[in-house]
Amino acid sequence: MDLDRIRRAIREILLAVGEDPDREGLRETPDRVARMYAEVFQGLHQDPVVHLKKLFTQKYDEMVLIRDIRMVSFCEHHLLPVIGKAHVAYIPNGRVVGLSKIPRVIDVLAKRPQLQERLTEEVADLLMRELDARGVAVVIEASHSCMTIRGVNKPDSSFVTSAVRGAFKDRLATRTEVMSLIFGAKT
Repeated sequence: MDLDRIRRAIREILLAVGEDPDREGLRETPDRVARMYAEVFQGLHQDPVVHLKKLFTQKYDEMVLIRDIRMVSFCEHHLLPVIGKAHVAYIPNGRVVGLSKIPRVIDVLAKRPQLQERLTEEVADLLMRELDARGVAVVIEASHSCMTIRGVNKPDSSFVTSAVRGAFKDRLATRTEVMSLIFGAKT
């Protein structure tokens, strides 16, 4: 990541909006923004597959679901935050993955300029392929700053996307079960 280039660009943006980048409160802003971009876009330089390399043999053929995985991304259209939660379910095919690995995969893919629709499908396709799962379901619920703080200004709105593969797509009962577990009675 070219931090010096980001610093120069942020300084130029401050000038373009009519600010003085040399005033006390803004003097270090280009450096802070450059470091922040390095952090929030670190997924551009990471491979999510590394988190799915260690699998455990386990005779388990029922659904595994991780709900409410906190997720932060940036909308690729406005570079504004997208904050929400992901719900990921899979049906193993003789092998399971450590539970912390799925949130790590989401973090890597989310820490890129993203579209929520693409992120949802990337997670589902990656897990289906790398886990050789019998089925995968991914649901992401998020609030998009590009819609809540600007433009249409709808602060209470949320955006929900889903991607289902294998048994979750082929069997209505399995799809209904996972959606019930995700959206059912929450306290």
